[in-house]
Amino acid sequence: QVHVVESGGGLVQPGGSLRLSCTASGIWFRTTALAWYRQAPGNQREWVAGINSRGDTDYTDSVKGRFTISRDNAQNTVYLQMNSLKPEDTANYTCRAYRRGITPTYDYWGQGTQVTVSS
Repeated sequence: QVHVVESGGGLVQPGGSLRLSCTASGIWFRTTALAWYRQAPGNQREWVAGINSRGDTDYTDSVKGRFTISRDNAQNTVYLQMNSLKPEDTANYTCRAYRRGITPTYDYWGQGTQVTVSS
């Protein structure tokens, strides 16, 4: 059975930091691509950052230089280190674990963790 579970959200002041974690079980983690998305009330879901099985990373422009995505294959966990947080980073952050081109392919999402940036 597959489980994708996020943690680490909370309330933080502008300029502060948070580290989100996402643990995925029941999948072939080492060959899985991982990504973080976010959705603020009234907005569409937005891709934030991704990391492939080789460790290559990419970010949406608004978080470059502030957020860092990383993975620990031994712990089946992906992280999102968020620094210099801004009120516009407030959203529900969701983890995605997916695999393409290797059988079986799959695409799993977590339930999300809320991040609120406010003074």
